[in-house]
Amino acid sequence: MQLEHKMSNIYESAATTLGLFNSPCLTKVELRVACKGISDRDALSKPDPCGVLKMQSHGQWFEVDRTEVIRSSISPVFSKVFTVDYYFEEVQRLRFELHDISSNHNGLKEADFLGAMECTLGQVSAESMTSWKPQVTAEELSGNDDYVELAFSAKKLDDKDFFSKSDPFLEIFRVNDDGTASLVHRTETIMNNLSPVWKSFKVSLNTLCSGDHERELKVAIDFTASNGDPRNSCSLHYIHPYQPNEYLKALIAVGEICQDYDSDKMFPAFGFGAQIPPDFKVSHDFAVNFDEDNPECAGIQGVVEAYQNCLPKIQLYGPTNIAPIIQKVADSASEEMHTKEAMEYFILLILTDGVITDMADTREAIVHASHLPMSVIIVGIGNADFSDMQMLDGDDGILRSPKGEPVLRDIVQFVPFHNFKHASPAALAKSVLAEVPNQVVDYYNGKGIKPKCLSDFESSRAFSP
Repeated sequence: MQLEHKMSNIYESAATTLGLFNSPCLTKVELRVACKGISDRDALSKPDPCGVLKMQSHGQWFEVDRTEVIRSSISPVFSKVFTVDYYFEEVQRLRFELHDISSNHNGLKEADFLGAMECTLGQVSAESMTSWKPQVTAEELSGNDDYVELAFSAKKLDDKDFFSKSDPFLEIFRVNDDGTASLVHRTETIMNNLSPVWKSFKVSLNTLCSGDHERELKVAIDFTASNGDPRNSCSLHYIHPYQPNEYLKALIAVGEICQDYDSDKMFPAFGFGAQIPPDFKVSHDFAVNFDEDNPECAGIQGVVEAYQNCLPKIQLYGPTNIAPIIQKVADSASEEMHTKEAMEYFILLILTDGVITDMADTREAIVHASHLPMSVIIVGIGNADFSDMQMLDGDDGILRSPKGEPVLRDIVQFVPFHNFKHASPAALAKSVLAEVPNQVVDYYNGKGIKPKCLSDFESSRAFSP
């Protein structure tokens, strides 16, 4: 009883009559579902809720349909509309279940159960016509079952993202007679695009406008910033008092391995894609400790502290240009190349959540760096589309510059962090560093340079944004 009472406060259901058929007691009903105040069981992320409608038949529950999954929301409004037959003379028992379906789950069996409520279809219809107003409504519509096909596009949308272009989707609401709005349709999200063209879709005139061609509609476009405000717990850069964010997890996992091969344990650390003080101009290669003359940090812990101190002082911006930071490290590696001795080998660790916006320049920079004593490790943070990063890796083919020049050797390793989200730090470090030893040997063998004594050999310099 406690659960049912709690969930009844969470769910809102709107029942809309679609029209009468031959039987005087049979009506088709639309149910719309929304939730408020879902318990956030994960301290590091919000749930990805999906609603499931079940009906009882002969004492058994069977699934009627389910909503879409809405990512990172504790108060979702589902666009999915349930259509059921309503028999006035029968008691039709309904059960609404809510499940947390994360991206690595396959169906409800692996999902986390968030709660449920049970009621009858008669209760939904009756309450939606009385005490639940104005949040929900019920009205008898015409029998018009015609469909319309709609298609929408946009041009030159405002860019609300920090490190890449916005990821827009479109929502269409119909305006009800009492002035409230009901969600009719939500399009797919188009990643990294300011001039999106959404897929066409079909919707019944009953659902869209109750058969009233003059009924007003609203359209709303949502923009999502890639990292979000670091002060917000949903941000990829959020500094949790007890749990490191994904940036820190990746930095520590890889950095603690690399630092054992660095004689002075000093690591230059740079950031990109932010407005920095004092004039807050966008920079793509600023020192995280704000000391451009000496960007080195004492150990990986020093890098962590510089990163944490830096976040409140900068304004996250964009775009995601990584060619400048690759070129910056390449300049240092070029100086080492001219010594013609095996003294220093540079490892550039790039942590990014965004889709690269300077792909041509990045390819050019990597081809140039492939001639130098350096390797590039890229860890993708979050759930963005990292297909371009896979191309830079070169495992599926030879990477070439825009002019067609191939890399001299494969120096890039890309790993999406979400593949290791529930694995040990050692598993991530092993994956991203697996190719580095061969890359070091290939470089010096190609140059005909023999290794120095172990006491003189400084093999790794780690950089991280």
